[in-house]
Formats: sequence, C-alpha cells, structure tokens
Amino acid sequence: MMIPVNEPVLSGNESKYLAECISTGWISSEGPFVRRLEEGMATVAGQRFGVAVMNGSAALEVALAALRIGPGDEVILPAFTIISCAAAIVRAGAIPVVVDSDPLTWNLDPTKLGPVITPRTKAIMVVHIYGLPVDMDPVVQIARDHGLKIIEDSAEQIGQVYQSRSGKRRMIGSFGDVSTFSFYPNKHVTTGEGGMVLTSDEVLAERCRALRNLCFGRERRFVHEELGWNFRMSNLQAAVGVAQMEVLDRTIKKKRLIGAWYNEFLEGVKEVELPESRTSYAENIYWVYGIVLKDQVPFDAEEAMNRLAGAGIGTRPFFWPMHEQPVLTRMGFFRDVSCPVAERLARRGFYLPSGIALTREQAEQSSTAVRALFK
Repeated sequence: MMIPVNEPVLSGNESKYLAECISTGWISSEGPFVRRLEEGMATVAGQRFGVAVMNGSAALEVALAALRIGPGDEVILPAFTIISCAAAIVRAGAIPVVVDSDPLTWNLDPTKLGPVITPRTKAIMVVHIYGLPVDMDPVVQIARDHGLKIIEDSAEQIGQVYQSRSGKRRMIGSFGDVSTFSFYPNKHVTTGEGGMVLTSDEVLAERCRALRNLCFGRERRFVHEELGWNFRMSNLQAAVGVAQMEVLDRTIKKKRLIGAWYNEFLEGVKEVELPESRTSYAENIYWVYGIVLKDQVPFDAEEAMNRLAGAGIGTRPFFWPMHEQPVLTRMGFFRDVSCPVAERLARRGFYLPSGIALTREQAEQSSTAVRALFK
C-alpha cells in the first residue's frame, strides 16, 4: 500500500462547526467563522487585520493589487518557489526579477538582493520555503534602505517563529507590509482550499477586503470605481480552518517529531543532503521533509522518485525555478539569468511523506526505501 506524501487529519471540531454552519444557514462568506478565522490568523502571525480569500494564489494577487503594483514595476522574488508567486506579479503587469537560493536553507539569499534593485523596484516578495524561514533581518534592512515594500508569502510556515539578531522573537507573517497564507490540505491549517491576506495597515486591510469582494461601491453597491475579484471564502471553509487552528500547536509538534524521525532514520546516508535542523534564527518546522541527492549520485530526483514509487513511497518534486519556466521565458522574462543553486535543488531535490497522519513506522519504511536507492 502506498504511503501518501500527505494525509490531513480532521479529528477536532471540524464536524461540529460544519454542522453549526448548516443548522444556522450561515454557509456563505458572511458567516461568523470567516471573521473568527481572520482574527485567529492575525493573532498567530502578529498582524492586526486578516482578510480571508479562496486560496493562497488569490491572496498573492490581492496583495499586489492592494500595494498598487502594476505595469513597469519590478518585484524581486526567489527563483526557487511555486509558480503562483511569479504568476501574480505578471498578472499585475509587473516584472518578476529572480534571485538565487541559500544552499543550506533553500530560501531566497538576502546577499543577492542588492545587485538586482533598480529605480523600478517596488517590492521584495519573500517566500518561506518548506521548513526554515528566510533570514528576515537583512531583508527588512534592505527594504528600509531602498523604500521597498515586503510581500511575505508564509504559506508553508504557519506558526513559525523567527529570532532576530536583537533577540526579539517574531512570528513568520509579521514582517510583510502584506503577508499571505495558504490553507491547502497539506498546510498546517487547512480549509480544503483557502488563503489569507494579513496586514497591520488599516487602509491596506480595507482595500484588500474590497478587492476580494468585487470592489462594490460604498454608497451605490453596483457602481464600481475599480475592478476586484470574487475571491471570498465561505463560512463552511472557515469553520474547518477555525477547528484546525485550535490544534495548531499540536500540529507543529507532530511536524517536528516527523522531522526528528527522518533525521534519525537517515543519519549516515552519505548520498543525500538532509535539511538543516536549525539556523541561528529559527528551528526547522518541517512543513515537508526534503532531501537533496549529492552530486556524485549517478541519477536525479526524478529517477529516485520513480524508484520510491515502485517501493510504495509517495514523494513530491521540489519547485522548478521561475527563470526556467517555459510560460515565463516565452514572455521574454529572465534572459541570460542563471541561478545555479535553485537549478540544482530542482533537479536533485524531492520530499518524502510528511503529513501529520504519518506514523513512525511509515517514516522508517520510507527511510529504508531511500537507503535502498544506493545499494
């Protein structure tokens, strides 16, 4: 039987809250669970206002529109990330500018930011990848020095904590002028599909609310001064998210336990690079457990995943770099761009079953199959 790469756990108050939605008739975006989820996520991430939307990709599009980023503007983002990030920039009419990854954390390398900043740069989109966050202290300083906005994609690290060089502890999601989250089934909090925009700027928050709700007119509802989207989240989805937030601490504890299991079972496997368990500013939250094949291994991640599938182990490839995406290069972006770290991660990295339903026995079975790749 295949060990799935992710299996959500819905063992809290999800059924109870869904039944409440049905019994009261509050199933639309006007229901009370939407507000509860917005307020809860704002508290978790250290922001003042939450705006629930239909998914994490929608959250990114609303974030860019709220900041009035548009044609001719440049937004810096990591080459190693999901397509949603670049797609939101392109759809806003702006220009995506990529930087390479730190080889240890797999995140945007802050030392690469300075050389790509131009007079047209309007924002830095940081994306916290997999288990360790971006080193935010230097990013914040660079943004201040150049008058840039920070869009913080925190989809994969709900509940993660950053230890600044000053000793202050801050929640991931608290750094962005606008921060975004996803509630896809493999996230620490899921609503099935769903997302969130967070900010501490009241004007930006109100603009995000308007943009997610078709920009209805204040005085005359169906008279529109601006085009928005129908990106609303239903009360049914939010009800599941509220129940998930109630057990967030338990979820994070289990994720870190899964990481410890894999670290134990894969110790001494010289053919793979394991994720760093911690940095000077954060402890790995192990949203997923990724491994990277070392250069001397004579096959790539795709072949490794095929072999593991044959052994009943579900896997998922790492992100493919933005500057190598056919849809984007055909548009004329990223000419003569090279990001060797991101390129290597894409070709030699993948992640193992990491959902919170995973058992120790399944982690051991998955690790045994990895070891067998090199025999």
